[in-house]
Amino acid sequence: MTIAAVTSRSHEFLAHEAFEIRRLVLEMAHQPHGAHLGGALSAADILSVLYHRILRLNPDNPDCQNRDHFVLSKGHIAAGLYAALMRRGILPEGDHKTYCQNGSYLGGHPSHSLPGVEFTTGSLGHGLSLGIGLALAARKKKRENRTFVLMGDGELQEGSVYEAASAAPRFNLSTLTAIIDRNDLQINGSVEPWLPKGALTERWKSYGWQVFEIDGHDIGTLVSTLSPSPQESGCPRLIIANTTKAKGVAFMENNRKSHSVALSDRLYHRARGQLNATKNNQNPETTDAY
Repeated sequence: MTIAAVTSRSHEFLAHEAFEIRRLVLEMAHQPHGAHLGGALSAADILSVLYHRILRLNPDNPDCQNRDHFVLSKGHIAAGLYAALMRRGILPEGDHKTYCQNGSYLGGHPSHSLPGVEFTTGSLGHGLSLGIGLALAARKKKRENRTFVLMGDGELQEGSVYEAASAAPRFNLSTLTAIIDRNDLQINGSVEPWLPKGALTERWKSYGWQVFEIDGHDIGTLVSTLSPSPQESGCPRLIIANTTKAKGVAFMENNRKSHSVALSDRLYHRARGQLNATKNNQNPETTDAY
């Protein structure tokens, strides 16, 4: 198989894959240790578009030299990454049933020992710097690898993010794209008081980034914004993807309690029912809030 993005896949296909990522995440959260559910569900559409439309990769040889690089800086949503890797054929689907169990290779944070995982992440604020390193290495080796880094909005309170943000334009890294999963919630509440949306856009523009603010659940917009396009000379791109925490499970949406959840049998079946209803364009029940 050649190294290429699968540009022929339809928006309907990508929406279905986002649903499948969410389904697998719910199954992983239906384990004794639970999972970081809210952020994995909010990023599912982004992950679907990246892995099934944008990233140039070879599932049979995920470490091939000419691949595009993806760095999950918000490593606590490893369940979402594992689901995306399984749906793309890089990890065996079915292994998600061992998530966070003794002896499993699927830990609560991703390890670089796994196929398709560039770096071990989980300590927040490091992913953008790692992405810059990948982009610089590709240039030095005269390769055309592109680098994509997915960060969380709570993570942006780390000073190391802004050290990296100010450096990238100085290195003329037009092959670097950073994505912020802007779901406006962290473990202790709203991010907005510490990170106003308008200030976020202007701050990154002042460093020299091209900034795009989009609906992070709109498949068409994600495809068009993430797809290769002519860029300003030496200018990296930042995509602020406005999302909903725990998207697809109505009784958990926009609720900070969804940040990390071990789903009981009752909550799991309720969540699956609401996810199925959302897929079928039905209005899921929202009574008896979580």
